[in-house]
Amino acid sequence: MHVVLVLDHAHVNGGQAKVALDSAVGLRRRGYRVTVFAAVGPVDPRLAESGVRVVCLGQDDIASTTNKLAFAAQAIWNGRAAKRLAAELAHCDPRDTLVHVHAFAKALSPSIGTAIRRSGLSCLYTMHEFFLVCPNGGFYEYPAGRICHRAPMSAACLGTNCDARSYPRKLLRVVRHLGLEHVAGLPGLFRHVITISALQERVIAPLLPGRTVFHRVDNPVSVERQPLEREGRRDILFVGRLSTEKGAPIFAEAARRAGIRPVFVGDGPAAAELKARYPEAVMLGWKNGDEVQALMRRARALVFPSIWYEGQPLTIYEALACGCPVIVSDACAGREAIEDGENGFWFRSGDAGALAAHLTRLGDDALAARMAERAYERYWSAPLSVDVHLDRLDQVYGLVMRDARSASRPAGRPGLHGTAAAGPSS
Repeated sequence: MHVVLVLDHAHVNGGQAKVALDSAVGLRRRGYRVTVFAAVGPVDPRLAESGVRVVCLGQDDIASTTNKLAFAAQAIWNGRAAKRLAAELAHCDPRDTLVHVHAFAKALSPSIGTAIRRSGLSCLYTMHEFFLVCPNGGFYEYPAGRICHRAPMSAACLGTNCDARSYPRKLLRVVRHLGLEHVAGLPGLFRHVITISALQERVIAPLLPGRTVFHRVDNPVSVERQPLEREGRRDILFVGRLSTEKGAPIFAEAARRAGIRPVFVGDGPAAAELKARYPEAVMLGWKNGDEVQALMRRARALVFPSIWYEGQPLTIYEALACGCPVIVSDACAGREAIEDGENGFWFRSGDAGALAAHLTRLGDDALAARMAERAYERYWSAPLSVDVHLDRLDQVYGLVMRDARSASRPAGRPGLHGTAAAGPSS
């Protein structure tokens, strides 16, 4: 089977690309023929080493461009990407090729939809975020600092400045979304959609065609199992981008109320203000994966106070794998990994007082130790390994291909065993 993975970046620059490229390497090792089609380099060297074919256009994203106007046009409709992808897909055999789209919003643009549709190949979309249905990709009002419940592209949506930078930038996103819906037709193109949390499916299901088939595929977590550390667990950690939507200021305020020292691993736009307002906070900056996991193994808890939906926050699962309980906002998808009072706590989103109360409770050494044991045991009873992820992809790919063959078979024609072919389920 030939899988064409479509994404913005050919290197790991975040969670989306990591999942896509890790799966590319894993699928190749399992005998799949794999092509990675991406806009932005450099190319992850693991791809060539494992035999993955790579088509990288060498284009810019918003971080690397020197011409913002030209990039705005590319982000709305990347004609070069559409043309090159169409040429690639024209050589693919529809009997054994599946196009799996992971990301388009940072460089490729919705134009890829025209190439996929014209190819007639089976296709699948992983909903890492919400760009398929929401112009700003997050159902979040950045200026107001709250989740947005407006219908995408409604009058209320169009009149609201939800962009992190400016309203004119929001209007550019609206233009792009018009192309996504009415030119590329992406929501109708992808009959099969992978989701990474139950919350995500609940949010998007009413906004996609009724014929859409949803498949749950958890993202893989890269943590090596080590014995649980039981002694000296004191620090309360925040790991991630220091920003309002991630809830970093809420954690700082809650820690002060609870009389503890907050430890931040990461950086971001809220860092300077946090340093000035909460001088007691420890700012460690960004750390690599091994360093973060070492900190988690010695921490009393991880706080994940995000005030937007999230997709499937892998930081939470990494913490649990390290035996680190998690206190999580009840508004985000991360709550699905936590059984309140067992391997962590839920707290009311945005409520520093409620978070502070849980921080105070974890001052009880016996409670903290019990939660660490539960976190570790529950995660390793069903770990989200790369192999588990690939096994699930195998299943979903088979379902998608069988569905395509069933749809192309003339009505009334019997299946291979003389009965009508069954549709997929997941």
